Amino acid sequence: MTHVVTEACIRCKYTDCVDVCPVDCFKEGPNFLTIDPDECIDCAVCIPECPVNAIYAEEDLPKDQLHMTEINAELSRLPHWKTITKRKDPLPDHEDWANKTDKLKELIR
Repeated sequence: MTHVVTEACIRCKYTDCVDVCPVDCFKEGPNFLTIDPDECIDCAVCIPECPVNAIYAEEDLPKDQLHMTEINAELSRLPHWKTITKRKDPLPDHEDWANKTDKLKELIR
C-alpha cells in the first residue's frame, strides 16, 4: 500500500509533508504535490503534517477521491515533476482554495 495526495492539495500545495518524509517520495508539479507509489514506504508521518488533510493511506481514501490513486502514480512518473525534499511557501492564493472541494479541473499537469 501507499499514501495518496487528494484533490484538497490542488491550488494550495502546502509542503509541510515533504520535510518529514524519510524516503523523499513527494513530487512537485505547478499547483499540486503527488506521492510516488514506487517510493512511498507507507510510514504515514506525512498525514498529520498536511494542514488541509489532503493525504490518506490508500485503503482509507474517501470514495470520492479513489481516482487520485491513479493520478498520483501517473503524475509522479512525468519527467517535469521533480522530487521535492524541502518545505516551500504554499501557493500565493492558498487560503482562497484551502476549503474548496471538487478541484480536479484546476490541476495543472
